[in-house]
Amino acid sequence: MAAINATHRAHARKSRAVSPRVTTQTRAKKVATYTHRPEPDNEASLLGQAQRLSGRTIGEVAAELAVALPVEARRSKGFIGALIERALGAARGSAAGPDFAALGIELKTIPLSRAGRPRESTFVCTASLREIAAQEWHESAVRAKLARVLFVPIEAHSAAALSDRRIGRPRLWSPTAEQEAQLRADFEELAGVVGRGEVELLTAHIGVLLQIRPKAAHSRERTRGTDDRGAALATMPRGFYLRASFTASLFADTL
Repeated sequence: MAAINATHRAHARKSRAVSPRVTTQTRAKKVATYTHRPEPDNEASLLGQAQRLSGRTIGEVAAELAVALPVEARRSKGFIGALIERALGAARGSAAGPDFAALGIELKTIPLSRAGRPRESTFVCTASLREIAAQEWHESAVRAKLARVLFVPIEAHSAAALSDRRIGRPRLWSPTAEQEAQLRADFEELAGVVGRGEVELLTAHIGVLLQIRPKAAHSRERTRGTDDRGAALATMPRGFYLRASFTASLFADTL
């Protein structure tokens, strides 16, 4: 967790240097600044804003944005990602495009264990089961999301309360030619399985870097797909995910 620990120490030193006396008026102004933060107009500005979050806790950022923390832990899964989006000025756009559409940058938070490894695979986008077979890699939502990604690591070991979890050092990433070739191969293999009507045969073991997994609020949720005869099929919604082993390799030189 070196990336998170280092930024935490730097933030702590900065905090001690600032006078603890903050008036209500100043505090309100600070909240307003965060609440109405505009979308960054260039990559350097976005990265700078993300770096300024490094070392801070989820509770601190939520307080400045006047956002209440979820009371129940089970409701916190999507909270952190939405909070970081708001803090960085991400506009709510199309689900098929990147979070920062004008910059072509997708934002992904990565929960890290105490050892600094991703605790889970990273959701990329929903898999459109009735359309995926006809999609080419270069025009897919998966490629649009992964062309340029701002990864923001979040401390997420079980001993840390949600409000105390610290934000780590961000990283801007684009796939290398080799990585994109493998992502494309995974996408085409997965699309082929779905296109043959074998969606129920999909497992998380298919794909080297990219996989398709169920993406639903509960096991009873259903979406429309097709079976191997082309007939309509009610099945669980699926999503594309980056394997945790792959995202771990992206942070290997900074953790």
